[in-house]
Amino acid sequence: MKKVFQRYWVILTIALVIVIFDQWTKSWVRANIAPGATWLPDSLAWLSPYARIVHWYNTGAAFGMFKDASMVFTVLAFIVIGAIIFYYPQVEQNDWALRLALSMQLGGAIGNLIDRIRIGHVTDFISVGNFPVFNIADASISTGAAVLFLGVLIQERAERRAKANLAASEAASENNVE
Repeated sequence: MKKVFQRYWVILTIALVIVIFDQWTKSWVRANIAPGATWLPDSLAWLSPYARIVHWYNTGAAFGMFKDASMVFTVLAFIVIGAIIFYYPQVEQNDWALRLALSMQLGGAIGNLIDRIRIGHVTDFISVGNFPVFNIADASISTGAAVLFLGVLIQERAERRAKANLAASEAASENNVE
C-alpha cells in the first residue's frame, strides 16, 4: 500500500484539487443561476462583452463539440482515466511536465465524468468572448495538453543541446589527441 501511495500521491493530489474546485464551481452555478441565464456582478459589468458566467448544459465533449454523445464520452472518460492511471507510474520521476499534464487531464476527466454520471450532462459556465462555454474541468484538460506540448518541446531542445555538446566535446577531444 505504501508503494502505491508513493507512486500516485502527486497525481491524486493535483487531480483531487481540480475535481473539488470543478465540482464546487459547477454546484454553485447550478444553485444560483437558472439554466441559460447569465450572471456578472454589477462592479464587473464592463466585462460583459468579453467574459461572463452562464449556466449551460453540455451533452457532448469539451467546448460543446459533438452534442448529444454523453454516453460515448462517459465510456471514453473511463478509458482515459484507466489509461492515465496505468501509464503514470511508468513516467520518469524528473519528467515534471508529463506528470503535471497527466494529473490535470485526470482531474478534468473525473470532474466531467462525475457530472455525466450524476446529472446526465456536464455543466459549463465560463463564457469568454465568442469562445464556446467551458468549465474548470475542460480548462484543466486543455491546460494539461498545453503543458504536455511545452514539456515535449523543452525536452527535445534539451536533448538536441546535449547531443550538440557531446559532439563538440568529442570533436575537441579528437583535436587534442592529434
